Amino acid sequence: MEKIKMTTPLVEMDGDEMTRVLWQLIKDELLTPYIDLNTEYYDLGLVHRNETNDQVTIDSAEATKKYGVAVKCATITPNAARVKEYNLKEMYKSPNGTIRAMLDGTVFRAPIIVKGIEPYVKTWKKPITIARHAYGDVYKATEMKVKGPGKAELVYTDANGNETRELIHDFKGDGIIQGMHNLNDSIESFARSCFEFAVATKQDLWFASKDTISKKYDHTFKDIFQDIYDKEYADKFKELGIEYFYTLIDDAVARVIRSEGGYIWACKNYDGDVMSDLLATAFGSLSMMTSVLVSPHGYFEYEAAHGTVQRHYYKHLKGEETSTNPIATIYAWTGALRKRGELDNIPALGEFADKLEEACIKTIENGEMTKDLALITTLPNPKTLNTQDFIKAVRATLDSLMA
Repeated sequence: MEKIKMTTPLVEMDGDEMTRVLWQLIKDELLTPYIDLNTEYYDLGLVHRNETNDQVTIDSAEATKKYGVAVKCATITPNAARVKEYNLKEMYKSPNGTIRAMLDGTVFRAPIIVKGIEPYVKTWKKPITIARHAYGDVYKATEMKVKGPGKAELVYTDANGNETRELIHDFKGDGIIQGMHNLNDSIESFARSCFEFAVATKQDLWFASKDTISKKYDHTFKDIFQDIYDKEYADKFKELGIEYFYTLIDDAVARVIRSEGGYIWACKNYDGDVMSDLLATAFGSLSMMTSVLVSPHGYFEYEAAHGTVQRHYYKHLKGEETSTNPIATIYAWTGALRKRGELDNIPALGEFADKLEEACIKTIENGEMTKDLALITTLPNPKTLNTQDFIKAVRATLDSLMA
């Protein structure tokens, strides 16, 4: 068949460890045989981030602003052990955090539903989409270790030099301090993204925080959501027969466990980080969850919801066989290609993305799968494949669908 032509490039952000291995396999086996792939490439692997003093991360976000659509491989956020392992110049910040802050978007994560992979929560019948605020909180925090007695204060100095002070704690000994912030503009963008996504997908929207304890920080989130809903979306929601409601985060967790699914759960940055992993695992596998950053400025960045699969990478380096699930990484590519096709009016890109996703699902439902799924499937006699063989099996299914 003639390869599908692209006009505008995708921003391609390569990553680390086992997902970097998957990245190349997916391109070689599932993309370039069918698409004349047009990407602007950025190597966000930790080695190259260190070489460029993390400038490459900033450059990739700027390119996403230019071209509108990006696809990202999982990357390492270094801790002290990684600084030593990679001989880093410094402990670089999360590339996801940097990119999200620059694009000012909301991350929507949803599980990929497959027959034979049953949710651990038996009441769940439909996908639950997590909407994660992509700015601020602990991800942009300033931290300090306190040595000995002393007074810690929160100080705000306005443009005229006037100071407002609040006591954090009067330390009697060693301790730690963390200062977090957020922006009303960012919270408003988050709220509108969530309401727009709910309208577009005709799903109920839940929002949860802890305003009873955090009476200024979390309460601001609650007030902004409610104000925008009342002024801009109440009539739309009523017309569509969908609901918005606010509840405390602990009540939301209880409601989620008792629910059937089929709604959007909006969370602050940290809550969304944790709860998206919980939902992905509870629906079957963390490697079966999609993730897309949607910016109100018209930028889209697609990635897998999971990390770099470090343990499998170390086995791979030793020449040992791995059975790493590539589905979420494949779906990052299909999501980006579909959006690129939509924006550039190239229907063939969207049709190809649909076929590739169908091939992934059919391959698993035919009993061929990676080890993580074989261990939990209800399908009889599953065939466990290694990483390369599973991708080849998806390729064979895709070829039959394309024919």
